[in-house]
Amino acid sequence: MSTDDQSAIACEACDAGAASVSDDALSAFFSAQQGWDVVEEDDVRLIRKTYTFPNFAKAMAFTNFVADIAENAGHHPTIVTEWGRVRIDWWSHKIKDLHALDLELARKCDGYSTGH
Repeated sequence: MSTDDQSAIACEACDAGAASVSDDALSAFFSAQQGWDVVEEDDVRLIRKTYTFPNFAKAMAFTNFVADIAENAGHHPTIVTEWGRVRIDWWSHKIKDLHALDLELARKCDGYSTGH
């Protein structure tokens, strides 16, 4: 995805009228990505994954990576960092559901974890 494409999706995800991700897209995501769960909290559907690391420094490096991709997309998850663990929750605040951008950013998180 080019930077321009990501910006277009980011703008759409921030619109209260944006479409939720389709069931087919969500199924394809779960077929390709391991360890993510759909969670419902306060009537909002989100995806959640906990990554493990050998120490706090590596967990913080991952946290900073996620912060960077979130800031670049203008789309921010919940990030919980502990010694050796980072939990990420992605969802779209305006639509109170999942958007295609949530899945794309989750894939980027997985790309980091397998590449470091």
